Amino acid sequence: MTGSLYRRGRLWWMAYVVDGKQHCESTGTTNKRLAEKILNLRIAEIIEGKYRLPKSNPPKLNEWASQFLDTISHQNTKRTYKSCINTLNKFFGPVPLSQIGTSRIEEFKVVRTKAGAGPAIINRNLAVLRRMLRLAARQRLIARSPFAEAEVDFLNERSVRRQATVLSFGEQRRLEAVAPPHLRTLIALLTETGLRVRKEALALKWQDVDLVEGVLYVRLSKTPAGQRVMPMSKHCLMAMREWISMTGPKFSPYVFANPNNPSVHLKSVRKTWERALKTAKLKHRPIYDLRATFASRLSAAGEPDNFVAGMLGHSSTTSISILPTYAKVVDEFLRGAIQKLETLRNSHSSDEKQANSHSIENRKRETNWVN
Repeated sequence: MTGSLYRRGRLWWMAYVVDGKQHCESTGTTNKRLAEKILNLRIAEIIEGKYRLPKSNPPKLNEWASQFLDTISHQNTKRTYKSCINTLNKFFGPVPLSQIGTSRIEEFKVVRTKAGAGPAIINRNLAVLRRMLRLAARQRLIARSPFAEAEVDFLNERSVRRQATVLSFGEQRRLEAVAPPHLRTLIALLTETGLRVRKEALALKWQDVDLVEGVLYVRLSKTPAGQRVMPMSKHCLMAMREWISMTGPKFSPYVFANPNNPSVHLKSVRKTWERALKTAKLKHRPIYDLRATFASRLSAAGEPDNFVAGMLGHSSTTSISILPTYAKVVDEFLRGAIQKLETLRNSHSSDEKQANSHSIENRKRETNWVN
């Protein structure tokens, strides 16, 4: 079996025969060498009997986007995807999915960059488009996705992204010493559990905090993977017990309630955080950096990156969905990780005490020498 390539506009198209009928489809690329590879793959699929013809009239982008959104159950994710799809529809227009190729996607990146969109925003849009086209390819609405074979490169976000400033144990003690009680508790919670500030920590309810077992349940999160069970370190547990004695569920169902309206939780602690940084004479950094602090400390304690990502709610490693089956195993590993974090904290404290002890001894020797 043979096939052929020809150009239509800037894209290469391929022609081949299936069951005695000739079929034509776009390769989605302007690169002839890549188009030849795609044609060879198509012919191999036909010979092996694995190939199903794509629909002759694929849906348009806006139509498929609407169907795609219906498959997303998590409301936060759906809201984010909808915003990205609006941007994609505005650029590509109501074109058939088969006409979205690599060259057009590259144009999208250039136009969005010139319009002032950052790499992170553009990559988020591309990720949604990639997911839509991959799903369309699996359902044979299109022959293949232009994101296959890594033809489309995502932008480099690290070059423009602000790097988090990790809080040292000494800086944390200085902050907690000058912070008001609710912020002191929040600092301990964020640095010892890595919760997201607004969607997880500030929205936390007392019913999801088990001070007897020393765990908390993250039920509301940015993504389904963020729903997880987190053990608390001794430092975090002590802070939470001290805080519950001041407020507690009788005052509000929320751990960090709005003092003027206990029926709702605090939405932000930005001003309080900035005042605490200034009083502790620390450089400005967003409170979100405490999440990075937790991750850095776990890595320093020897935990593998994929496990740290799971504890941050970035993957399904610790999600609620697998806990009924592996609850004891997951709990053992989580507690082990938190224990390593506690050991790291204690080692830093002992080093500081030893340094202070040497300093005192040196001052005594200096005093005796003078006398």
